[in-house]
Amino acid sequence: MQENRNISPLMSDSASCGFPSPAEQYIESPLDLNELLVQKPAATYFVRAEGDSMIEAGIRPNDILVVDRSVEAVDGSVVIAAVDNEFTVKYLRKDLFGIRLEASNSKYKPILFTEGMELRLFGVVTAVIHQFIKATK
Repeated sequence: MQENRNISPLMSDSASCGFPSPAEQYIESPLDLNELLVQKPAATYFVRAEGDSMIEAGIRPNDILVVDRSVEAVDGSVVIAAVDNEFTVKYLRKDLFGIRLEASNSKYKPILFTEGMELRLFGVVTAVIHQFIKATK
């Protein structure tokens, strides 16, 4: 049983990224971020991103990644992986040449797997939470 969950309202109108909309229809319904971002609670966890290797995919340092262990990792999935026991966030690539992990920043080379290297997948990133202003307590 969850108590005191803070559920914020969802505006009924979208916010235009172009010119402002004069619409003033305010609240559609309460918005529960867990309900929106977590499909399978027992298989979902959150992890903080570090570094800039996925910056071009919109994942910035200190972002919170929503990771689902129940989602099948396919070619093009953003995954949490351990390469020789070191955790990383990368695109999973599967093709005729095998499996590799690719960054979303041109200054990083793909991780190519050779014999003796260990790859373990810990889930697929399903959402990214990015704060513009850090919350103060």
